[in-house]
Parts: sequence; structure tokens; C-alpha cells
Amino acid sequence: MNGRPAEWARGDGGNLEIAVGAMNVVLFGATGMVGQGVLRECLVDPDVQQVLSIGRSGTGQQHPRLRELIHRDFLDFSAIERELSGFDACFFCLGVSSAGMKEADYRRVTYDFTMAAAGMLARLNPNMTFVYVSGMGTDRSEQGRSMWARVKGKTENALLRLPFKRAYMFRPAVIVPLNGIRSKTRIYRLFYTAAGPLLPLLKAAFPKYVTTTSQIGLAMLRIAKRGGPGVVLENTDINAITEL
Repeated sequence: MNGRPAEWARGDGGNLEIAVGAMNVVLFGATGMVGQGVLRECLVDPDVQQVLSIGRSGTGQQHPRLRELIHRDFLDFSAIERELSGFDACFFCLGVSSAGMKEADYRRVTYDFTMAAAGMLARLNPNMTFVYVSGMGTDRSEQGRSMWARVKGKTENALLRLPFKRAYMFRPAVIVPLNGIRSKTRIYRLFYTAAGPLLPLLKAAFPKYVTTTSQIGLAMLRIAKRGGPGVVLENTDINAITEL
């Protein structure tokens, strides 16, 4: 684990920061598999006063604490700038599979979209905690052979340079969808259909490599309230945070 989790959990390591009062959250990627799980955990958490979901399509959900903005241009958020102030946390779950994509196209979605949103949020909400869903194997040297890992690493590095109060990079590995959640990506749906019965066994046998949509959402909420044990949180860190 990055940092000293035992001390962090007890609050005697100097990193524990308990949020006071209600929390307003902005969520990107709420229609994706991870985003659906994060949204669910936000809406069942009594400390979350409001969730603003920003996406190109609606979630199809209705909840008194959920507000949705349909926005088409993810390279320019100036049209909705006045809607983006007053938030305590951003959970950025937007992403695509790199399979079959050219690097320029993958970088546009993964890096350009993320930085356009994060840059504006950092300016409008300097006390915000920003949590980005990256992935196990991300390459922060930006020099490796894996295209997706380089681009994710470039994105992580750029986010950590922004003037947020705190920023965390989540690096899950295999993610088990719970509560009826399904991936929008066809190849992932086929994988989960084929491997579904085995996933609980894999999680028990290989906790280092398996987490769930619920654990990701819960871990995001906990570090938004308390701070985290390190800025890069691997799969085991995510799971450990949910057990505190």
C-alpha cells in the first residue's frame, strides 16, 4: 500500500481529514460500469447532499439528490462553467477501452477530455478532492511500450500538477459489477457473462487483482471525506480502504 494505512486509519499518521457537513459531488462517466457503481454509492451515502452527473447522455435514474447535465463537447466546458462551482469532490470515471484505437484517438478521450474538465474544476473549486479512475499497470514514466499505459500515465502526471486540494489516482484491476450493473463495452459484457460465476472465487483467491464497483465507489467517498494513504491507490489499496 502507498503510505502507512494503519496510521492513516487511526488518524495518528497526520493524514486523516474528516469532512464536516454535507458534500457536493460532480461525477463524470455515470453511465459506464464504474460510474454506475460510484453513483449508486453516492446516492446511498447520507453525507452526499448533491450529485451532479455530467455526460453526453442521461443515466435514466431519478433521485432527489441527483442532477444531470447533458454536455456534448468534452474539450470545452465553458458553456456550463457557471454550473461547476461549489463542489467538494469530483469522481472522474469517464473512459474507453484502448482496443482497436489509434493512440491519437485514445489520447483525445483519455487525456484531453480529462484535462479539459479537471482544469476548469481546479480553477473553480480549489478545495476540491479529485479522484481519477486509471488502471493497474499505468506507466507514469510515459515511456513504456504499452500505449494505453503511457497515455494513462501522462494523464495521472498532469492531474497531480493541478492545484486541487487533493488528487488521487485509482488503479483497479479486474472489476466485478454488482447490483445489476453492466458494462457498456461489448467485449467486457462477454467477459463478465462467461466469467461471472467464477468472479467471486477469483476475488477471494486473488484480492490483489479483483475489486467491485461498490468498493470503488465506497473508497472514493471515504478518501474524499478523510484523505488517503497515498496519491496512487492500487487495487489492494482500494479494497483496504473499504474495510476501515
